[in-house]
Amino acid sequence: MNMTANSIETHEFETNNKLHTNLSVPLLVEKILSREEGVLTATGAVQATTGKYTGRSPKDRFIVRDDVSENIVDWGAVNQPLDEVSFEKLYQKVINHLKSKNELFSFKGFAGADEKFRLPVEVINEYAWHNLFARQLFIIPDKTELHNHKSEFTVLSAPTCTANPEEDGTNSETFIVISFKKRIVLIGGTEYAGEIKKSIFSVMNYLLPRQNVLSMHCSANVGEEGDVALFFGLSGTGKTTLSADPYRKLIGDDEHGWSPNGVFNIEGGCYAKCVDLSQEKEPQIYDAIRFGSVLENVVLDDNSREPDYSDTSLTENTRAAYPLENIDNIVKPSVAGHPNTIIFLTADASGTLPPISKLTKEQAMYHFLSGYTSKLAGTERGITEPEATFSACFGSPFLPLSPDKYAQMLGEKIDQYNANVFLVNTGWTGGPYGVGSRMKLSYTRAMIHAALEGELNTIETIQDDIFGLNIPAHVPGVPDEVLIPRNTWADKDAYDKTAQNLAREFHQNFEKFTNASENIKQAGPIHK
Repeated sequence: MNMTANSIETHEFETNNKLHTNLSVPLLVEKILSREEGVLTATGAVQATTGKYTGRSPKDRFIVRDDVSENIVDWGAVNQPLDEVSFEKLYQKVINHLKSKNELFSFKGFAGADEKFRLPVEVINEYAWHNLFARQLFIIPDKTELHNHKSEFTVLSAPTCTANPEEDGTNSETFIVISFKKRIVLIGGTEYAGEIKKSIFSVMNYLLPRQNVLSMHCSANVGEEGDVALFFGLSGTGKTTLSADPYRKLIGDDEHGWSPNGVFNIEGGCYAKCVDLSQEKEPQIYDAIRFGSVLENVVLDDNSREPDYSDTSLTENTRAAYPLENIDNIVKPSVAGHPNTIIFLTADASGTLPPISKLTKEQAMYHFLSGYTSKLAGTERGITEPEATFSACFGSPFLPLSPDKYAQMLGEKIDQYNANVFLVNTGWTGGPYGVGSRMKLSYTRAMIHAALEGELNTIETIQDDIFGLNIPAHVPGVPDEVLIPRNTWADKDAYDKTAQNLAREFHQNFEKFTNASENIKQAGPIHK
């Protein structure tokens, strides 16, 4: 990444602690069990719980405001500033906390499968199971790469180190702080492992665009003919599930870069939601959970130690972390060509958006900037049922730069590579959440298959009267009436009112994108 070595020297810890570096999976599992941080399931996966924080803590995420970040970061509610003095206090607090522990765990690896754009990272953990998580999610170096490894960004994860808001400038005892100047991430006050991977994703979203690489919150796969598909969407919209296709090779399930050479995975593993997971519905994900995988907040049967994926007593946001190699049909290394098809995924809790629609270039830009979905229960602290939200570029919580930057890059690439773009609603049909039902996965798969095979490129479409979206009149394997949302509602007047309310929310949200062209602004819903 054309950066000098990180300022943290791990020998600082070695003088006071036993620092375990790049332990093998069996040794890490042994450490986890001996420290009673988790239990082993019947299949050899590690089950761990995260206490009261079972999702990300966006209100506790900060970026250090300094001479490096001042004029680059898009400051606001997402990218909250923390001054340098407060960062130094927190840094020393974390360092002292980690030095007080008898043993620590270090993982040295990479973010970015394309060697030209990869970032050497080091993750230092208080918990052994967090280090196993890092090993599963990042790219593992070979012996030569490990010997020559020089970290360019370091994550210090200290879950039991808490902040004092009055002294440390935080909002609570929890903190996730990124310093682009010091090239350090501090994590404390939360045991939720997802903060580790998402902090490095935020770092890549800062670094890659400066190298003419579009960083994306999406999954990706490739067909037998080399045709690449991207699946954008926030957590819970189906990125992991829909990209795990037995007929296509997986590039990655959550984070990618799109360079002048094509698409590459930022990670080396998957972090899949596994609520109601079954071998019948999602065989690739189900079978990927084996020895050394991490099951986060998944409840086990007391006697058999088998996971009960239907039990959400701890959280709806149950997760499984496993390496890409646990999936049979993957691309290795995780790089491929330029995308032919782009899918925007939304889980619309209002039940009014079409299950699939083909977007014009202007509509694609509008819906990318809008990033509409419904936050699902457990994904963030405090979310107990679906909640409508707009997240720019389908990943606002992880974007240090202005959304306009990422949108501009996407628009240029859509033009350059003539990619087809579709909006797919994996949310509700027949009524809103609580009245209707979730769209059948089999129908969604059929619609996406038709889009990837080019069957919808020339098919007759029907324009939605409220959203202006072009809905295919027919999709193989899907009943025609399902394609038109209004037809699935028993109360048509209730549909019209609900849809118009959502259309107004789109327009109100888009008012902040003052730099968007008039053509893009007019590509949103027709009704206001």
